[in-house]
Amino acid sequence: MKETLSKTKSFLQSDSFKKYAKRFGYFILGLIAILLLACGGLSIYFNRNKAEIIAKVNTKINENINGKFHVGDFHYKFLTGFPNFTLALNDVEIKDNQWQSHKHTLLRAKEIEARLNILSLLKHEINIHKILINDADIYIYKAENGYSNANIFKPKKKKLQTDKEKPETTIDEVNLNKVHVIIDNHLGHKLFDFDVASLDSKVNYEDDSWQTNLFLKTKINSLAFNTVHGSFAKEKVLEGNFDISYAQTNQRIDIKTKGLKIGSDVFDIVAFFNIGKNNSLFGINIGTDILWRNASNLLSANISSKLNQFDIKKPIKVNCDIKGDLNVEGDPKIVVQADIRDNEVSIPDGLFTNCSFKGIFTNTFKPEKESSDPNSAIILTHFKAEYESIPLKIAQAVINNLEKPIATGVVNADFDISKLNGMTNEKILHFESGHAKANLKFQFDIVDLYINKPKFTGDVDITDATFDYLPKKIHAEKTAVQLSFTQEALYIKKIAYKHKKNIIRIDGKIDNFLNLYYDAPEKMVVNWNIYCPNIDVKQFIGVLESSPKQKVAVKKPVKQNVNFTNQLRSVIEKCTAVINLKADKITYGALTATNTQATLQMLNSKILLKNGTLNTSGGSINFSGSVEPSGNRYVFTSNAQVNRVDIASFLRSFNNFGIKSFSPKNIRGRLTSNANVAGLMSSTGDLIMNSMKGKLDFNVNQGALLNFEPIMKVGKFAFPFRDVENITFSDLSGSLNLRGEQIDVNKLTISSSVLNFDVVGIYSFGRGTNLALTIPLRNSKNDAKLATKEERKAVRERGIVLHLIAYDNEGKMKVKWGKKDKG
Repeated sequence: MKETLSKTKSFLQSDSFKKYAKRFGYFILGLIAILLLACGGLSIYFNRNKAEIIAKVNTKINENINGKFHVGDFHYKFLTGFPNFTLALNDVEIKDNQWQSHKHTLLRAKEIEARLNILSLLKHEINIHKILINDADIYIYKAENGYSNANIFKPKKKKLQTDKEKPETTIDEVNLNKVHVIIDNHLGHKLFDFDVASLDSKVNYEDDSWQTNLFLKTKINSLAFNTVHGSFAKEKVLEGNFDISYAQTNQRIDIKTKGLKIGSDVFDIVAFFNIGKNNSLFGINIGTDILWRNASNLLSANISSKLNQFDIKKPIKVNCDIKGDLNVEGDPKIVVQADIRDNEVSIPDGLFTNCSFKGIFTNTFKPEKESSDPNSAIILTHFKAEYESIPLKIAQAVINNLEKPIATGVVNADFDISKLNGMTNEKILHFESGHAKANLKFQFDIVDLYINKPKFTGDVDITDATFDYLPKKIHAEKTAVQLSFTQEALYIKKIAYKHKKNIIRIDGKIDNFLNLYYDAPEKMVVNWNIYCPNIDVKQFIGVLESSPKQKVAVKKPVKQNVNFTNQLRSVIEKCTAVINLKADKITYGALTATNTQATLQMLNSKILLKNGTLNTSGGSINFSGSVEPSGNRYVFTSNAQVNRVDIASFLRSFNNFGIKSFSPKNIRGRLTSNANVAGLMSSTGDLIMNSMKGKLDFNVNQGALLNFEPIMKVGKFAFPFRDVENITFSDLSGSLNLRGEQIDVNKLTISSSVLNFDVVGIYSFGRGTNLALTIPLRNSKNDAKLATKEERKAVRERGIVLHLIAYDNEGKMKVKWGKKDKG
């Protein structure tokens, strides 16, 4: 290495090297001298021929325009653009002949450099090699009638070129710096506005066509294909290289670019523009990988304002196709295609995770109609995602008419229903276990970009569901549900429901379900068929409890989400349910009933019972009535016909109706009665006896009174030789008015084996009993053997008749002589 450096140093210091270096220096100085002489000669030439050159430039330009060309000054730029001759035009203006009417100057430039071919110039010809435009404004205007100030350029005459003819002037290179370009198309309501920082174009000509590779850096102030809706890519900086070609035969410009930067994103673009008088069609195709928000912000305001309500977390592959007519009013046709894979999609109503689908946006959903918001649509295909952890599949969904959006499609879901718990804003339903499958065709409006009034047709199948309906404190286990939604009705094909020891099987139908669910739930009638092998009424009494009223809180701005559970609760509380009930066995406290059938109508928390029948206590009961919550109790009404039930068993079932003076063991027989009664039940479903009001008529056949203390007390001194401990009846009937604690005994007739007597007055469950007893003393033991009722009535009051008063004395029953009216 040292040896090489030593040899190099010796060579540079040698006389031969110094001689060659000296000669090379003289050569360079000679070239510079020649360059300076040439430039000086060109300057002298320009100054001597300035008037002629200016005149030729003016003539050349004015030969090709229909308008006015004005230049403030010309000057030669020394050494600039050598070996070409650089001519600078200052304060240039070009106006068309109709400028006075529209006031838009086609070109206003502070400086334009024209680099002229020197050889052509020496031959007294103008051949412009390069144009540089600096600090300029270009305004291309098209009026509503189709006139454009760009038509200032005269058409070229077609002619066969010969050797003697001079070739057309061509411009091989164009450069723009700090040029403001506006294309204002009033005919098509389009506005393109660019601040061009730099444009550099080298042009190759072939006959009347040309090609160029163009570098452009510009700020987009407006790219509005419809000025009503606003600009695409507004305020974005565009930078990149373009391959551009122009074909004279079809008057079409084609543009291609790869890696074009718009803002922070990169695009591949292919475009064409027809610029013929009778053909102004254009097309732009854009491909990119881009974030959703970045893509949305490149679109016009009418589209981006809607799309910005959504978001996609990771970049997506997008292709946008824009086609239209520059001279036609209205939006161009826009088709945007996107491919989303394993992404997160945010919508105003929630978040889709693990989301994949293909999406298409078009503003020409129906080809026969014009491109517009009402004719726009978003089409999703092969949609797979999880919404609030619920897996969903949609083969295809369409959102059309973006002015009043309507979404349609078919959704499939297969999931554990415990995942529904995360979807509820208000705690209404809580699912513990179970599985759901759904295949539903849906339709819903989108109001302010939120889902509104979704409607479904199709099937839902739920198995082994265990859940709590919290407002009613209902716990259901192993519930199965099969639902079928149609346009005409909702069919409840099967609900198998278990609550404590109760098993219920339900099917039913809701007519006009889709229309009434949202708009008029109070008009909705739910028709249920319910079959119960075994049911305990008291366990279900809580179902009727009124839902607690929500506390009114100070309103805070919240997300306008339409929560389905809130709507469901409203429907449940407002709709009417008509239930056809059939039960093999019903228990109500000590009452056991079999073969029960009834029609129930449920409205909010009120139940109306109609056409009820049941078998109990060896007889049957026909009934109707109502039950409705009132505070922490229940108001009931009942109209019942009791047919030959065992009276002792019946009284035990109803806790002896609160009567303390005798118990069911004191009586036997078959009871037949008509009752029209209203009253209260406790929160556990027990009758509150002193609340009952109404009328009761009854008759007991084959009756007997056993060890009844009040009768035994009378019998001890009045009938010492008669069997007052075991009294049989040929007639035991009465008519009573119930009014809370007291019962008006309008008539109580007893025809027995010991004696006959009649009772009227007041019986009280508390204090205030005052009963008048009319007792014939004759022995009535053989009255039952008389053949007819008339014969028994004729002998009933023969002989001595006692009049006694049974009254309340400090909580104890006392008996005294007298009639009630006389006290």
